[in-house]
Amino acid sequence: MAPRPLIIAPSILAADFANLGQDVQRAVSGGADWLHIDIMDGHFVPNISFGPDMVRTVRRIAPETTLDVHLMIEQPDRYARAFIENGADILTVHLEAHHNVHKTLELIRNMGCRVGLAINPLTMIENVFPLLPLVDLLLCMTVNPGFGGQSFMINVLEKVRAARTFIREHNLNVDIEVDGGLDADTAGPSVTAGANVIVAGTFLFKQKDMGAAISNLRYKATEVTSAG
Repeated sequence: MAPRPLIIAPSILAADFANLGQDVQRAVSGGADWLHIDIMDGHFVPNISFGPDMVRTVRRIAPETTLDVHLMIEQPDRYARAFIENGADILTVHLEAHHNVHKTLELIRNMGCRVGLAINPLTMIENVFPLLPLVDLLLCMTVNPGFGGQSFMINVLEKVRAARTFIREHNLNVDIEVDGGLDADTAGPSVTAGANVIVAGTFLFKQKDMGAAISNLRYKATEVTSAG
């Protein structure tokens, strides 16, 4: 199977909300492949972020960019339709949330949206193997979900390796995404382990030159594999 394309997905959780339009445009014009939007409900994680209106706002600012919407919420099946109708291209739900996971994944697929499944750092990777044929993307959280700016948990890369091996052995068309603490130092090991979607928030949005930061992240993510 050919290598998966590398995708850089800036997380708008780290954007300047007073200048959201400008920051989204900085990311898009700087070479972002996707935009990552974290939705938190204060129940599944101890923080509250955005709702469907934010997805609609970002869609209006960046009409051609893939919106990668990550639901860190309980009962995601209740809210999936609203996020898809407001512009989500990929909708990711957590294995650990309270819902019938199979039915939620089918609901998202039946609405014509790409399907993602996320797991927290302490969740066993084997728990998602039966569900991988149903999804387009597996998100392995590399921090405990809920807040930006946390340190990367390198032990999660063992799960990434196991997932990539399973995906290859079963000839599945699934991207592996990592989210949390990604920067120029952690992107390379993540890609080497098997990830191909890199979510980065603080590392990218704190830079004045977003284009240079994205280019540097892309280079650092691939330099080890390119060198063999």
